[in-house]
Amino acid sequence: MGAWENYRLRLLRKRRLWRAFRRRRELTAVHDRTDAIRKHDILLFSTLRNERIRLPYFLRYYRELGVRHFLIVDNGSDDGSREYLAEQKDVSLWSSTASYKQSRFGVDWLNWLQMRYGHGHWTLVVDPDEFFVYPFCDTRPLSALTDWLDTMAVRSFPAMLLDMYPKGPIDAQPYREGQNPLEIACWFDSGNYMISKNWTLWNIWIQGGPRARTMFADDPYSAPSLNKIPLVKWHRSYCYISSTHALLPRGLNSVFEEWGGEKPSGCLLHAKFLSTLPAKVEEELTRGQHYAGSREYRAYQDGLRESPDLWCKWSEKYINWRQLEILGLMSKGNWA
Repeated sequence: MGAWENYRLRLLRKRRLWRAFRRRRELTAVHDRTDAIRKHDILLFSTLRNERIRLPYFLRYYRELGVRHFLIVDNGSDDGSREYLAEQKDVSLWSSTASYKQSRFGVDWLNWLQMRYGHGHWTLVVDPDEFFVYPFCDTRPLSALTDWLDTMAVRSFPAMLLDMYPKGPIDAQPYREGQNPLEIACWFDSGNYMISKNWTLWNIWIQGGPRARTMFADDPYSAPSLNKIPLVKWHRSYCYISSTHALLPRGLNSVFEEWGGEKPSGCLLHAKFLSTLPAKVEEELTRGQHYAGSREYRAYQDGLRESPDLWCKWSEKYINWRQLEILGLMSKGNWA
């Protein structure tokens, strides 16, 4: 990669950081408890709208994993999400009624908060329907992983987004507040994934799974990307440029071994396909605030109307992270 390409990417990073700095004016602090953040705390950043029913379990899951503080942007919720989060003593909450699309789907807001509060911390960026699993997560806290990554001078950790779904129509079993969503959405596709390399940003691109199999069957290359880098030892000069799919500097995207051997990786169990999804689809199609004219949500609407059951005879029932390692969907690498 030549000097011109390096210069162009440095310029892009500066523009994205400046954009995030300007977008800070769209955020209003509801409860700023960041004074409680300690030097070695692991921080979680998220943007959400109308996720009240998911929040109790989401917060409990990550608290038990070892997250010490949550920094959340509420984008105009009217279901009680903002009020619930404002009561949580380990949550710093900002609100915004500005355009989710114009903020690059929340990336600008979170880039600013990470720039302001995440410097020097391990930061985890996830949505309320994403549950991070990593090698030994059943016996070791998240701090054990980040301590090892620090020892190995590794700055970023990848996780494949693994779509989880129930057996039968997704609205057959109502999801209850506080319930583990994986009790319902406990199935996944163990294969059917396509992988390619982005030679400019050095990240890999993964597509496939049940959405490609059912909702994008005619054009699987238009299916959502499943590659993410949610866990990063943050520096104020870093920025996400495309959700959590890619970062700058681009060295942060080199998270998979290409010359033999394996680097450790995790998964994000994506529990979107619950009974709450049809109403969410209708809301987001009305708002029109998602990527490519809400193409993904239109596919959800059409796909669920034609085939509300994502289960097939090749579906695997989730057991634990070791199962995912055996299937090649994540790796413990040389972390023993």
